[in-house]
Amino acid sequence: MADLNSKVGDGISPTGTPYKVLLIDDSAFVIKQLQQFLISEQYEVVATAENGEEGINLYKEHKPDIVTMDITMPKMDGITALTKIIEFDSNAKIIMVSALGKEDMVKKALLAGAKNYITKPLDRKKVLERVKMVLDKK
Repeated sequence: MADLNSKVGDGISPTGTPYKVLLIDDSAFVIKQLQQFLISEQYEVVATAENGEEGINLYKEHKPDIVTMDITMPKMDGITALTKIIEFDSNAKIIMVSALGKEDMVKKALLAGAKNYITKPLDRKKVLERVKMVLDKK
């Protein structure tokens, strides 16, 4: 049976407003890909950052519903930034983005409070499934 909201897109919250997303990745290509995937489902990308330090400041400023964060970045890596965001907001919903073969880093991130992870190269369907899954968890 078709879901009534399926036409609207998964990016719309139960209140009728788009979920706010913060993208943190040092790769402009990855940011662009994630933006395209999410905007196509009506998520609102409120900000993008190219390192963990910038990401923390933008998180505090925008208080997004969900964050995607690269693990390996200059200035401040994703795991350090994840820890600092969770110290600021224990309910933060963060999905780590990792290259294949970084399982140890992913495990560390999940133990530090990440809600899920996505591997590069990015798969549109998997990205959207994981984002929806994390947002739907109470």
